[in-house]
Amino acid sequence: MSEITAPDYLYELWDANWDDGPLGNYKVLRHEITKKTARRIYFVMNGSRSAFVDRQRIEADGEIRHGYTRRLLHLNPPEIPGQRESPSLPELKQAMADAHPDRGGTDEAFIAARARYERARDKTSRTEGER
Repeated sequence: MSEITAPDYLYELWDANWDDGPLGNYKVLRHEITKKTARRIYFVMNGSRSAFVDRQRIEADGEIRHGYTRRLLHLNPPEIPGQRESPSLPELKQAMADAHPDRGGTDEAFIAARARYERARDKTSRTEGER
């Protein structure tokens, strides 16, 4: 009887909130390896699409960026980063003031800082209203 082996995987650290910046909602995605040759490792990405990476580079470095998707793939499961502590309202207000164009900041930086401050302020007022 032949020995059944567990499938091999390539791993990817995925932040579910990537569009809002790294918010720490991480999970490790597994991409099953389907074939290994001397030059390439073939795997299934997202459960359906076949892809490959350079075997020598990933085995030498432990990680590699995949082609045009630029996803960082690992040979071993990556460690999930610790949760960042959210800045306080006074810190966000100070960052907003520092980003103001009158203080040398740019319009874009000020708008982004103000949006972060307002989201945090609204979130704080909602949680205090629930008490």
